[in-house]
Amino acid sequence: MKRLVRTTTGSRPALATALVLTLVAGGFAAWQGQSWYAAAHDDSAAYAAQRDRALAAGQQAVQNLNTLDHRRVDQGLDLWESSTTGELHQELVQGRKEFAGQVKAARTVTSARVLSGAVTELDDRAGRARMLVALRVTVTTPDDKSTDKDSRMLGELTRVDGQWMLSGLGQAPVGGTASGG
Repeated sequence: MKRLVRTTTGSRPALATALVLTLVAGGFAAWQGQSWYAAAHDDSAAYAAQRDRALAAGQQAVQNLNTLDHRRVDQGLDLWESSTTGELHQELVQGRKEFAGQVKAARTVTSARVLSGAVTELDDRAGRARMLVALRVTVTTPDDKSTDKDSRMLGELTRVDGQWMLSGLGQAPVGGTASGG
């Protein structure tokens, strides 16, 4: 009499292969999830985003402070004041009346365009930043003659209620001095 023996060896390799593929897929998904989490919670990404926000706000503020139309002086000076904080803001407020009179008398239109800019220092915790901006300022006189001037400016920014504002502005030195020796 013959015994019938049933073997399931034909289905075991398929089951083993499926199990291995499931484990590999699960491991890959876990690795990807960990990578995504690490990238989403990376301090350097948050720092870079804060730097970009400071740069954008600073460039706009420098452009604002170098743009003024004698026909809309009050609007322009309001924009200057809303772009600034600290001592720079106080200087603008205190000198507003005298400066408005000078601009109206000169009857000039000044417009600025930022050519490039960079944040040179950022202290995110303290809410302070420094930047360098290159811009082109166009001055149009009452006889419609225009003059362009390129300049570099150094700005200081302070974060106020989550917004970056210009707290200092000055001309950047142009060129270097050769030292002998």
